[in-house]
Amino acid sequence: MDEAGGIRIGQSRVTLDSLLAAYHAGATPEEIATQYSVLQLSDIYAVIAYYLTHCSQIDNYIESRQ
Repeated sequence: MDEAGGIRIGQSRVTLDSLLAAYHAGATPEEIATQYSVLQLSDIYAVIAYYLTHCSQIDNYIESRQ
């Protein structure tokens, strides 16, 4: 988490919210990797897998951020 309460992916400035917005818009992990070149494809898959396992918790987090 950063100082504003946002979850960042690894050591990047890419937020969980941004990555999942791209995923929900229909982007594949490979397309997300192109969009966010600082992320490793394996990290993108890991984030999506974590989201799919904990979607209600992550959805609640995203709602609270809006």
